[in-house]
Amino acid sequence: MIIIAGYTLTEADKRDAAVAAHAEMVARARQHEGCLDLSISADSVDPERINIFERWRDHQPLDAWREVANPPKVERRETRVKLYRTDKAEEPF
Repeated sequence: MIIIAGYTLTEADKRDAAVAAHAEMVARARQHEGCLDLSISADSVDPERINIFERWRDHQPLDAWREVANPPKVERRETRVKLYRTDKAEEPF
């Protein structure tokens, strides 16, 4: 399983528009073969932060998605996102 998680920062007055600009792409990604989850959302504490979370079955569908994703162009001041590989998932509680 592939997990992509982190955040990007933008100007506070542009954050909500940037999140909204990704809505159509997020909806398409969730329908894409191999996408287990994808979310781009406004942070509940930091008005400049956009949280990014993706889960993919493996690299093949992720690579295929990147070919057709066509993300919107939004201003980003800083991005801190990492890709993690895991072979196991467990219930947390």
